Amino acid sequence: MSDIARSTIAFEGHFARDFPELAVPWRAEEAPEPQLLALNEPLAVELGFDPAFLRSPEGIGLLIGNAVPEEATPVAQAYSGHQFGWYSPRLGDGRALLLGEVAGADGKLRDIHLKGSGRTPFARNGDGRAAVGPMLREYILSEAMHALHIPTTRSLAVVGTGRQVPRETLLPGAVLTRVASSHLRVGSFQYARATHDLDVLRRLADHAIERHHPSSAGENNLYLGLLKGVISVQATLVAQWMLVGFVHGVMNTDNMTVSGETIDYGPCAFMEGFDPGAVYSSIDEMGRYAYRSQPVVAEWNLARFAESIAPLIHEDEEQAVALAVEALNGFRQQYSAAWFNGMKAKLGLPEDIDDDVASPLVDDLLELVQEARADYTSFFRSLGKAARGKVEPARGAVLDLAAFDAWLARWGALTPDADAMDRVNPIYIPRNHLVEAALAAATGGDMGPAGRLLTAVSDPWNERPGLEEYATPAPESFGPYRTFCGT
Repeated sequence: MSDIARSTIAFEGHFARDFPELAVPWRAEEAPEPQLLALNEPLAVELGFDPAFLRSPEGIGLLIGNAVPEEATPVAQAYSGHQFGWYSPRLGDGRALLLGEVAGADGKLRDIHLKGSGRTPFARNGDGRAAVGPMLREYILSEAMHALHIPTTRSLAVVGTGRQVPRETLLPGAVLTRVASSHLRVGSFQYARATHDLDVLRRLADHAIERHHPSSAGENNLYLGLLKGVISVQATLVAQWMLVGFVHGVMNTDNMTVSGETIDYGPCAFMEGFDPGAVYSSIDEMGRYAYRSQPVVAEWNLARFAESIAPLIHEDEEQAVALAVEALNGFRQQYSAAWFNGMKAKLGLPEDIDDDVASPLVDDLLELVQEARADYTSFFRSLGKAARGKVEPARGAVLDLAAFDAWLARWGALTPDADAMDRVNPIYIPRNHLVEAALAAATGGDMGPAGRLLTAVSDPWNERPGLEEYATPAPESFGPYRTFCGT
């Protein structure tokens, strides 16, 4: 690596150094013909990286782990997980590597992580590789979530490997360079607990507190404070998903972060026609991770986290359970408050409005929207126009016009703030049909549609001429939508 690059990119090795019990030193597979497909230049600058260097052959080598600094210590992280409710004691980064941590321009540590970088000892039966489509999906979806102000891992780059990946057909391979405040998961703590080494578990919890929940240090019970902190950030996160109609699709415990960031954009989608039972994942046959089930699953996952750190909360098992249950009981209240406040904002209502007034308004509206299977995103955006007196777009989306007119009268009497509504109701989201079209084009070598989609979703609030198709629901011919993990 050149002297200039070395002076600007310094990988820390905190996790690799501090948790050898939870990591395996490993190297990325060599890519025969790496080609940069997408680079997130604003994020690169935020990290203190030179975008021009990252576009160079040496920079591209860094982005896929083939040309890391000598002092870097890439590792595959170990973790367990409940997958669709079934416990797997040994999962880990089967096709991923943590290159290390980087201190960004703001001084905060962030993980630089790869997906699709080749088999590791955790790979099981997989080939460790990834195709362009799924990696680009994560890039688009994570950047859209970031623009919506929802905590998320982010994507620094997608690099084609020049290698074909066998799936149902041969597909062009790619590596995603992912950025996160960390990759500590509920599954990380499940794995540490399963080692029966209390020292490892305690060190991991201390690491999580220092990195993500420093306010826990002020609690009388440090690790109970950690539990409460994770509960709080996850309650808020899932409420934010629900408010924008996001369906994660694979809420396994290894896909729930301690930081409260959205992670793993596999079989995910943004809901179009409002349906609480919406499921988009091809493998979620029982609807475990349906839209309406996400808060329930989050609470279940948090209970698994509580079980994992229970010995740290109190040495007496009964007292540890009692304290953990009390903390977990706060999840529903925190989630409900975050969701309800968000719904009031979507309707342009003041925060201090009487709940007895706001709650029936919300419930009655969602019943009308569900009955009509109205497009969730465009309907709420159209309410901003209705608040300005142009009611037909919203009125045209519902079936029971008399009930909606009565609702409009009740709502209008509260003088909703249209400008405030436009600041929280997006006009542009990654529409599923447009995502699929962009991925198909990119698989064929055309990155244009993906670039245009990214331009739209990177500024979701402000309507812009020429972007009408990005605010339009899928045509009926698109049919029922199913997504796949892409592994």
